[in-house]
Amino acid sequence: MPFHRYHDVYARVAVPLIDREWPTRRLTAAPLWVPVDLRDGNQALSEPMDPARKRRFFDLMVKMGYKEIEVGYPSASQTDYDFVRLIAESDVAPEDVTIVVFTPARRDLIERTVAAIRGIANPVVIHMYTATAPTWRSLVLGYEKDELKDLILHGGRDVLDLAGDMPNVRFEFSPEVFNLTEPDYVLDICDAMTTLWDAAPERPVILNLPATVEVATPNVYADQIEYMHKNLARRDAVILSVHPHNDRGTGIACAELAVLAGAQRVEGCIFGNGERTGNVDIATLALNLHTQGVDPMIDFSDIDEIRRTVEYCNRIEVPGRHPYVGDLVHTAFSGTHQDAIRKGLTEHRARAAAAGRPESEIEWRVPYLPIDPADIGRDYHAVIRVNSQSGKGGIAYLLETEYGIALPRRLQIDFARHVQRHTDHTGAEISATELWKVFEGTYLHDPTRHSPVDLFTYETGENEGATCTRITLRLEGHEATSIHPEVGPVEALTAALATHDVHIEIVNLHQTSMGAGNDADALTLLEHRTADGTGWSAGRGRSILAASMSAVIAAANRIPHSRAAVNAL
Repeated sequence: MPFHRYHDVYARVAVPLIDREWPTRRLTAAPLWVPVDLRDGNQALSEPMDPARKRRFFDLMVKMGYKEIEVGYPSASQTDYDFVRLIAESDVAPEDVTIVVFTPARRDLIERTVAAIRGIANPVVIHMYTATAPTWRSLVLGYEKDELKDLILHGGRDVLDLAGDMPNVRFEFSPEVFNLTEPDYVLDICDAMTTLWDAAPERPVILNLPATVEVATPNVYADQIEYMHKNLARRDAVILSVHPHNDRGTGIACAELAVLAGAQRVEGCIFGNGERTGNVDIATLALNLHTQGVDPMIDFSDIDEIRRTVEYCNRIEVPGRHPYVGDLVHTAFSGTHQDAIRKGLTEHRARAAAAGRPESEIEWRVPYLPIDPADIGRDYHAVIRVNSQSGKGGIAYLLETEYGIALPRRLQIDFARHVQRHTDHTGAEISATELWKVFEGTYLHDPTRHSPVDLFTYETGENEGATCTRITLRLEGHEATSIHPEVGPVEALTAALATHDVHIEIVNLHQTSMGAGNDADALTLLEHRTADGTGWSAGRGRSILAASMSAVIAAANRIPHSRAAVNAL
């Protein structure tokens, strides 16, 4: 690959910053969030939103709690213009929501932008931009430094002339491609704009510093932001904003480090839609704060409904591994992960019970899950899923959560081998329903299928003053009855089988049920020892006794030599 064609960007954009403060700071509060899905995100769609989709997306953002929303580029399209007019002529925007509109530094386009916002009672921000980086200056715009500065100031004066008398309007300026612009040049332009617009604490100017094309490591962007933060004139009258893109895949890190470096406001798209690899993902940024115990100030408690709306409006599917919102982000297939998660969830519930408090109030510390899925409206049903990479813990978890069956550890180990053979053969994930079918086929006695050994009847009664159990077996169609004094039905059944050379020693009986309620079937898990070694079987019935008797018969039919013994009758 011809790597020699590229240069080290850091050498061109490095700032003279020696005493960095951002590396020692911590994120302790949420910045101002500004979703730009309706403008920047919309520009990046192959099929831009129609009015109905724009309205649905806007309503979602209001419901989530965003207080500043960039709603469009009214000089660029009639749809955007009409949507801004809808806000002006109706009550779709709550009075505490600030409306942001976007415009280039060109008078005719600024005029149309101001026309679009006339009549809006809400706070309004007119966001003017111009590219300032060397390649954009010379190649795209054809200006020298001084000429470009004059163009920007001319646009700023037009904004002031046309909207300066509107008491509800404030101004924002973006030096597009800030991160590739010479630091002192961009600082000079920004100071000139705050002077022109007479920035004051009571009417601050927003200076938005975009990493329009991400070209360097996040620490470089943090240095650039801290340099501006420390050197801007009228700093107390400036809201310092950032707008990272994700070309290098580190847009999230750039935004977080930028806030540590002094940024107060972050523009991005809810799930990161945008040109090329996208804008910064502000849902991930907000939920990262949530996992650190910081209020994100935005409501993600029903993240799947948010995703459905965003997918509908953008007509782009959110990937399954997308942080927090993807279908698979709270799912473990790996056996070691599953075991740790299962133990963590069990311990979490135990701590809640011991404290006598709801689980939602207990400190979250479950391995591999940085966030409680319940916080964002999800349950635990998809946390553990089983495939060929899974282990006994995940298998046991699925059976317990879906069927209420708690497998003993040794049975987990035994059953995992059978599931592994199944998944290796199919090469696919196995659902809880399929898992139960494998369990049934492996351990349960099915009285509807032909088996060498079957229990015909059993009954307990008195015989000559002694308690006896009468067992009738059906052995390859032949019935054999025996009476067993002073023992219970299960012991009587193993004794009856022994008379036919089918020897079963019961090691452990584990009793559970299939689900909850009085109508749930009983389930017996039987660990047994025979001449062939130790094994497991299971029985299901309307009572514990019936389930236990069925488990013994299942064990008898799993013994290889029992078939030969019965066939010899």
